[in-house]
Amino acid sequence: MRIVMIGSGYVGLVSGACFADFGHHVTCVDKDANKIASLRAGGIPIYEPGLDDLVARNVAAGNLDFTTELSDAVGAADVVFIAVGTPSRRGDGHADLSYVHDAAREIAGALSGFTVIVTKSTVPVGTGDEVERIIRDCNPVAEFAVASNPEFLREGAAIEDFKRPDRVVIGIEDDRARAPLEEVYRPLSLNKAPVIFTRRRTSELTKYAANAFLAMKITFINEIADLCERVGADVQEVARGIGLDNRIGGKFLNAGPGYGGSCFPKDTLALMKTAQDHDAPLRLVEATVAVNDQRKRAMGRKVIAAMDGQVRDRTVAILGLTFKPNTDDMRDAPSIAIIQALQDAGAKVRAYDPEGMDAAAKVLTDVEYSTSAYAAADGAAATVIVTEWDAFRALDLGRLAATMADPVLVDLRNIYPPERVEAAGLRHVGVGRPAPRDDSDDTSDARQAA
Repeated sequence: MRIVMIGSGYVGLVSGACFADFGHHVTCVDKDANKIASLRAGGIPIYEPGLDDLVARNVAAGNLDFTTELSDAVGAADVVFIAVGTPSRRGDGHADLSYVHDAAREIAGALSGFTVIVTKSTVPVGTGDEVERIIRDCNPVAEFAVASNPEFLREGAAIEDFKRPDRVVIGIEDDRARAPLEEVYRPLSLNKAPVIFTRRRTSELTKYAANAFLAMKITFINEIADLCERVGADVQEVARGIGLDNRIGGKFLNAGPGYGGSCFPKDTLALMKTAQDHDAPLRLVEATVAVNDQRKRAMGRKVIAAMDGQVRDRTVAILGLTFKPNTDDMRDAPSIAIIQALQDAGAKVRAYDPEGMDAAAKVLTDVEYSTSAYAAADGAAATVIVTEWDAFRALDLGRLAATMADPVLVDLRNIYPPERVEAAGLRHVGVGRPAPRDDSDDTSDARQAA
């Protein structure tokens, strides 16, 4: 199959490279001439494990190429995917569909023969209808069908997710689109991945509903963590206790500083706005958005409280800046609000992230960047683990304690057992976890009770 991927960002580049690896011929189109030139030279604009090798291998095999010229590529294509950005629209929170609509207009003028146009971008319900209308208005004689095929890729594990998906959801209104899309995804049949065909609007809503549900799980366990801190329970044990129920499942039940990234924040907001416009408000989603926004700033206050409020002109070390490990994505990362809260209180911030410091420098100011976790912690009044990179999972805690001005470790990802942290000479502050037990106090209490 000859496939065109319009947009060479995260979704477009990963999807295009994976389709090419299946043996299809894929052309990625982007208006950014510098990006295309870099991709042709072997540069990768995002950090995603394994993507550089995947792209290089398929370019060398002749299955993948890059261009700024949409017309020729679309004219020769069997299937055209729209994988452009749909950021939150400034002012009202709705998804900004201007890039999708612009792509539809350009596609319309380049069509030659029957072509399937697929929205892979995350879009609100009814976007496929509008794409179809735009193309029909621009080119009344064109032979085409419009389908929806949302992506379900996790940053940091996107290639594995694409090649071994839980499911592939495809929404169509024209039965002529079914056979070409079955052929596009036929290589997945060896893995027996479910390919679900449904109506187009159902497919569009499925993506938003999936992300909203996962965001609610994260927010739920974060609120349970707050309750655990008040009553002396351990949120990790609570999460395990409920996660072993297969009706609930253990994924997305790790308490932390709130969700961020390219999907959950904008998708929950867009779904909330769509529901309100259709007089079917989603109260749970509305609460999820509000609680998550408040939580990020609250984590900054948690750090300040761990320092007994004494933060002005003192250095705080931040370990991890990206919204999750194995990516350089800083979009809506919890670290942003945490650092801003610390700076507002007068703290100096020194940070280290294995991949995200260049991206962080574009959205954060007055932050000193370090070459390692230990360099960041040197002389700090507190060290805060914000992102659970592998590089932070086996730190020499004794070395950390020795290099800090005040031995306070705020573990916002609950990587370390409190007892281990305290044994290394650090004061531990976690999320939803009780303080380490003092056996001498227990003995004293037992004697008083007797």
